[in-house]
Amino acid sequence: MTLRMDHFTIVTDQLEATRQFYVDLLGLEVGPRPPFPVDGLWLYADSHPMLHVISVEQMPEPRRGVLDHMAFFSSGLGSMLDKLDDHNVRYRIIRAPGENRTWQVFFKDPNDVEVELDFAAEETPPADWKQRSKR
Repeated sequence: MTLRMDHFTIVTDQLEATRQFYVDLLGLEVGPRPPFPVDGLWLYADSHPMLHVISVEQMPEPRRGVLDHMAFFSSGLGSMLDKLDDHNVRYRIIRAPGENRTWQVFFKDPNDVEVELDFAAEETPPADWKQRSKR
């Protein structure tokens, strides 16, 4: 029986840029990782290894996988948008349709993987959120 999503894995030839992006920008934490024969990181959220990063010298050709995007539930919409702006990360913001109108922010990581941050519908966006989304 499947209980929950365990982790995502990405392969990168930009290990430090990837670490900085997910740790410094998104707030994940580097944590324990088994001694695999290849370099990499396990990044944690709430004491759970959520993102596994495998380091390679050169990206495989053709690139593997069909992952469309990864989504994280987050808090602090306004401060996250400020952080993204400070790091010159282009993003788009949408308000989910339907009854539960969560805020969704989409952007790319250094490896061109799309990341989605979901925020509770009750969060208050900055007054200029529509303009920010068009940057």
